[in-house]
Amino acid sequence: MIARHVLEIPELGTEGLQIPYFDIRGRRDGPQLTVLAGVHGAEYASISAAREFVAALDPKAVSGRLIVVPVVNVPAFWSRSAFVVPADGKNLNRNFPGDPEGSFSQVLAHRVFSSLVLGSDYLLDMHAGDLVESLEPFTIFEESAVESASRELATAYGLAHQVRQPAAVRTVAGSTCAAAADAGIPAIIAESGQNGLMEQSAIALHLAGLGNLARTVGVLDGDPWPVRAVQHHEGWHWLRTDRAGWWQPAVPTGTSVAAGELLGTVSDVWGDVFAEVLAPEAGTLLFLTSSPAVEADGLLLGLARDTPGSALPAPPDSSINLGHGA
Repeated sequence: MIARHVLEIPELGTEGLQIPYFDIRGRRDGPQLTVLAGVHGAEYASISAAREFVAALDPKAVSGRLIVVPVVNVPAFWSRSAFVVPADGKNLNRNFPGDPEGSFSQVLAHRVFSSLVLGSDYLLDMHAGDLVESLEPFTIFEESAVESASRELATAYGLAHQVRQPAAVRTVAGSTCAAAADAGIPAIIAESGQNGLMEQSAIALHLAGLGNLARTVGVLDGDPWPVRAVQHHEGWHWLRTDRAGWWQPAVPTGTSVAAGELLGTVSDVWGDVFAEVLAPEAGTLLFLTSSPAVEADGLLLGLARDTPGSALPAPPDSSINLGHGA
């Protein structure tokens, strides 16, 4: 049975906040997989994938428990707000595990994390490129005590790039993935889709990845597919502009670049270039801001560090089985 529930957060807003989610409990024992989407409210490909996954799900094929939250950041979804929660202007995915005494975003993060994430055996947080973000599909996992299991989740998702975030330099601090790893829960962020578009190819990548991950950990019946080749990246650079200006990328996402290569320029409204953005080291461009208008300290792109010889083989008979106790 697919049950529909609502997480009530009465302390947020004048009438409280309600977050709908699906709760599927299998007939057989198994792990709990929690799936989040819509942590950023305008990343529609991932939100759509969560909805479509549940719509096509056969509850009889489930073991253990499966929680799916299609839209975590409900206020941002309804306001079409890119990246941030409208009430306080904070990025929700920089505020986990949250603070019950904090701002709107911190309270929201705390309630979602304590009510829906803690107690899980695995966490998947699905994302996509926001309204002004082009993106190459990738997964993220953390250096942590559970990184081996987290990396296997990333590999099971099947996207071509995966980024390991070193604990000493967390470019994305306060994320669901980082907070879960700190709590001992294997977790990944999966990105597919761009510019807030409902691209069927991006949705299909999420659906395939989610299904294979669920089979891999034993939440869904069936055998996972053979391990696919993936490029591993050890951390990354997020490059910004110190002045507001017109951002003009020079290379598309998915491009591997050498150290010192031109990635783009920033100019004033007259068209005079005042900054050339160069690659600080060799890497692969995984996302970039697609809007030309960027404010001071605005994010331009994410360059993942290439790790030589890190591509995994895809043996024809291999598969991953994390078991229920990871």
